[in-house]
Amino acid sequence: MQFKRIFKKILSWSGLFFFALAAYMIYVQLSKYHLSDIKEALLSIPPRNLWLACLASFLGYVALSSYDWLALRYIKRPLAAWKWIFAGFIGFSVSNNAGHAIVSGGAIRYRLYTRWRFHGSEIVRMVTFSGFTYLVACFFLIIVGYFLTPSHAFGGGSVSHVTTLVVTILSAIGLAIYFGICAFYKEPITIKDIKFDIPSLRLALEQVFIGGADILMASLVLYSTLTAFVPIPFVTFMGVFIIAAVLGVFSQVPGGLGVFEGLFLLIIPGEHNAALLFGALIAYRIIYYLLPLIISGIVLISYETYHKIRRQNQIDKIKAERKKQTLEQKQA
Repeated sequence: MQFKRIFKKILSWSGLFFFALAAYMIYVQLSKYHLSDIKEALLSIPPRNLWLACLASFLGYVALSSYDWLALRYIKRPLAAWKWIFAGFIGFSVSNNAGHAIVSGGAIRYRLYTRWRFHGSEIVRMVTFSGFTYLVACFFLIIVGYFLTPSHAFGGGSVSHVTTLVVTILSAIGLAIYFGICAFYKEPITIKDIKFDIPSLRLALEQVFIGGADILMASLVLYSTLTAFVPIPFVTFMGVFIIAAVLGVFSQVPGGLGVFEGLFLLIIPGEHNAALLFGALIAYRIIYYLLPLIISGIVLISYETYHKIRRQNQIDKIKAERKKQTLEQKQA
């Protein structure tokens, strides 16, 4: 029992550790650029494009928060909307920057949901379900990305084309298997005393829709900044972005650092365009990664401070009542 209490305490506080790690990783990503370069890159983008990118980023995090809404429906637990929006926003703003989403985002969720009287097994089921939400969305988007991405973006060799085709076929098989299980297999799966119910086919389709909306909004952030420099058809851009986003997640590199640069330089070759792409990517990382992390930091610190003050007030109130009862007993 003592070990379990210590373990839960460590797990709870690890959420704050991953938040600090996320802040450090975004610092590392941006520290290689001079402040003057960042300022010049942002000022070179028309205000309209920046506002559109900010709007897409906001809608993207709304879609990301909806992962928690779906997970709550999966475990059949009602919760106030502000709580799952809060947990989803904080969790994903951290995991997007820190990488290893299940661990970093899961630690944040454990700290918050246990405070809202959720059992550890329920949180494990939620995090697992959210992981499958992103996985099946990746399967679907890899298929879409394969048909949208220009062939030269996959490399010049036949091996690269075959590899990409195999990954696409495996994604289609994985998606078909998942839908088939959700449609026809209803027996729960138990792993280490935790029972995982099979989601309905409708819930599985909603997973693909919300996961797809998340990546679509993220793509519009970069597209809004990129088209200020380079005219590129959205269909072509979307295909490259999908492949880059999926590879970035599976590489476990925070923010997919280096993946976007490599793929987009393949599709938009030339030194001049590379310099322009640099400005668009800086704006993208600031709007989609840095700003949400700063906002979530302010919100999380405010919430933790409020919770600490409220808890101390409750303790003081209990002490005052006990003191009052003791005085009354002495007087009696």
